[in-house]
Amino acid sequence: MSPSPSSSPFSHSRPAGEVVGIEADGLSKSYGPVAALVDVSFTIGYGSIAVMVGANGAGKSTLLRILGTTILPDKGTATVHGHDVVTDPTGSRRATGLVLGDERSWYWRLSGRQNLEFFAALHGMGRRVAASRTVELLKMVQLDDVADRRFDRYSSGMKARLSIARALLVDPPVLLLDEPTRTLDPLVANTFRRLVVDFARDERKAVLWVTHDLQEAAAVGHELLVLASGAVALRRASVPGPYQLGAMLEEIEGLG
Repeated sequence: MSPSPSSSPFSHSRPAGEVVGIEADGLSKSYGPVAALVDVSFTIGYGSIAVMVGANGAGKSTLLRILGTTILPDKGTATVHGHDVVTDPTGSRRATGLVLGDERSWYWRLSGRQNLEFFAALHGMGRRVAASRTVELLKMVQLDDVADRRFDRYSSGMKARLSIARALLVDPPVLLLDEPTRTLDPLVANTFRRLVVDFARDERKAVLWVTHDLQEAAAVGHELLVLASGAVALRRASVPGPYQLGAMLEEIEGLG
């Protein structure tokens, strides 16, 4: 397990007005009669990775969509790097890097470099700034030697590393990861995990990492957030091993 950060991301004892990476306070969201989220509250500090686990339909995707400003909560508030996701969605998006576990949002006939420069332009970067930032990130994720190769000729590991580069284009203080390793083979997934863990620690990023892989949760997480039926069923300032975590989830879901 990675070293614990100096302060607990789930602590609510911080000084008044202090900005944290992610804060949710009483978030609720329903789709008709179905409650997707029920009074969800938590915080994640900088330099910390909080892993979020739960069964399908527990509300994980809804929570990420609210934090990513693609849907609005019915009740409660959420801030990303101090920006309210409802009243300041532009600021929230600028402070957030999103890493997905699929490849549908890429342009397959463009090179890795061209893809990054395109997404940099969508963030409002000028051509020279976009080109410079792209070079910097490609080197950081060790893709500089294949920067001009078409995306559809990248291996799964290369695509995953390019996803990290795209998420970091605007150097966001917050990262949201939605099952980023689900399509990767074990060795590539392990390399990806090390890259994110090291980067979050060294660059003091606040990370919310959604996963169904209990071994992954135990390996990368400093903190644990379990959702069940849209509510926070468990918060812990440490992540147990995969077998203990599995037993805890079975008990929460009434399967034990």
